[in-house]
Amino acid sequence: MSPPVIHKSFTLERTYPTSPARVFKAMSDPRKKRRWFAEGEGFIVDSYSLDFKVGGFERTRFRFGDGPEMTNDCVYLDIVENTRLVFAYSMTYGGAPMSSSLGSMEFLQVPSGTLLRLTEHTAFVDGKDGSEGRKEGTRELLESLARELEAHPE
Repeated sequence: MSPPVIHKSFTLERTYPTSPARVFKAMSDPRKKRRWFAEGEGFIVDSYSLDFKVGGFERTRFRFGDGPEMTNDCVYLDIVENTRLVFAYSMTYGGAPMSSSLGSMEFLQVPSGTLLRLTEHTAFVDGKDGSEGRKEGTRELLESLARELEAHPE
């Protein structure tokens, strides 16, 4: 018998002291995106590709230390430059399906820079409620994005 599907949703907001165009560029430029999204401390990136367009794919193959391979396969469903992204992605762990998600990012101009609002709806298909780990991992990615914007101000 297959494990039950566990549905969870969350929204995170993070403000960056820069323009929506710069934050958006960190999503759309393959070199920048790989740095902050795939190359975290302790992670080994086996492959990364980004075709940033509606219908385009982003594919990441990675491992944490000596752990099993993980995959993240994303398709972009809607892109409004400097304004929003809508995407769907699935993840595997050690070759087994883990989750599928529908997400959006909104890039809102605010007096202090850019408010990024990320909302994600996830179906965990492995029978495990990974929602707290996913939320924390996403929070860490938003911090990694902040470090990317600070370290590479071009």
